[in-house]
Amino acid sequence: MTDPRPATPDAPVQVVSLYQKQATIQARSVQGWYTNWRWVLVALTQLLFYGAPWLAWNGRQLVLFDLAARRFYLGGLVLYPQDFIYLTGLLVLSAYALFFFTAVAGRLWCGYACPQTVYTEIFMWIERRFEGDRSARLRLDGAPWTREKLLRRGGKHLAWLVVAMWTGFTFVGYFTPIRSLWHEAFTLDFGPWEWFWVNFYAFATWGNAGFMREQVCKYMCPYARFQSAMFDRDTLVIGYDAGRGEPRGPRARDVATRTQGDCIDCKLCVQVCPTGIDIRDGLQYECIGCAACVDACNGVMDKVGYARGLVRYSTENAMEQAWPQAQIWRRVLRPRVLVYGVVLLLIAALVAGSIALRKPFRVDVLRDRSSLARLVEHGRIENLYRLQIMNATETPQQYLISAEGLDGIAVSERQAIEVDPAAARWVAVHTQVPPETAARVAPGVHAIHFVVTRVDSTERDEVREKSTFILPY
Repeated sequence: MTDPRPATPDAPVQVVSLYQKQATIQARSVQGWYTNWRWVLVALTQLLFYGAPWLAWNGRQLVLFDLAARRFYLGGLVLYPQDFIYLTGLLVLSAYALFFFTAVAGRLWCGYACPQTVYTEIFMWIERRFEGDRSARLRLDGAPWTREKLLRRGGKHLAWLVVAMWTGFTFVGYFTPIRSLWHEAFTLDFGPWEWFWVNFYAFATWGNAGFMREQVCKYMCPYARFQSAMFDRDTLVIGYDAGRGEPRGPRARDVATRTQGDCIDCKLCVQVCPTGIDIRDGLQYECIGCAACVDACNGVMDKVGYARGLVRYSTENAMEQAWPQAQIWRRVLRPRVLVYGVVLLLIAALVAGSIALRKPFRVDVLRDRSSLARLVEHGRIENLYRLQIMNATETPQQYLISAEGLDGIAVSERQAIEVDPAAARWVAVHTQVPPETAARVAPGVHAIHFVVTRVDSTERDEVREKSTFILPY
């Protein structure tokens, strides 16, 4: 924006930018207890993500969301679109788990298991292998382009691209059988949609973990904005003990005066923070709870001979009132948390019980709209229906169809209906009522039930589906 006033020798024109360039945060590497746990979670989540599609179960992929065939395989479960109620249960369970863990210990998910955090950690590890730690990367940023800088930056991006492409390929492998996808990749026979989504998710991984990093957590993730609604002063958060640390300032090793606190103002807690905040300024929405600052500060305290815990997991009330550990945990397990925990366990039990008691097949009933009711031989009234029988097992099954709800009601299909493994079959069902029933019952719409029973089952597996039968006169 240019100053509208005319330029004079005493008042030169000044150009002021309305936008500030995003400063690159070069986080320093750190070692410690929480860092080790974060890498354990990185290993476990990626072993699950990258490995699950390659595992086999009954001759097919262990986890596969086959959108084309509308089948969803989760281990021994075969789910249909009609089973999306379980997805609702999973989402509700995840929401309450988020409420519960956030009320207890803040952004644990963000700091240890969020895909953004996990892939940022992986990409930063690759970056350190090619460009060195924080000081070396800062020097490289300010250095002119040379052959060495080009090789280091180019090698880093090439490694990032390999990880990103493998991530996109694996993600698509959850929707297209991954072994077929692997074969297609070598024969260059990728379908257009597979090729698009592999590249789309590869680009998203490369951009989010390689470039945007903390900006995703600070500006794009909604959790950073509404987390305050789930926090209170008894939530475990990463905090700086100002009463112990202030006034801060440098000093010789093993020397402390009565006028100084334990914080030597080394700023390592700022240098290791992936979002670039100073934890000493208090709780901030940018903090993702990764505890890198805790490990950095504990390392400094060990070197200068002070007690650990200047930066630590604690609560705001505990920091201000110097509560002992036992009192902190009594307040952490407060009624709000207990209610969340009970509701979470109840929802988990209901979802698990519903899946355990789930019938191994499903039935949908549709009326034939082209012929609501008609008179057939021997004066019987017939309604025509179409039944879809969905076999949710991985073996062929046979089913018998019957109807009830009106005296003498019967179906014309007497033979068992065979359905292939994990398949669905439509069956036309002619349902008839004898004339004496039609004479005795008032004309109109009457409720009936179709009963589909699985043949050769050790238990009586049957599904009852409600429908209506029309008596025209």
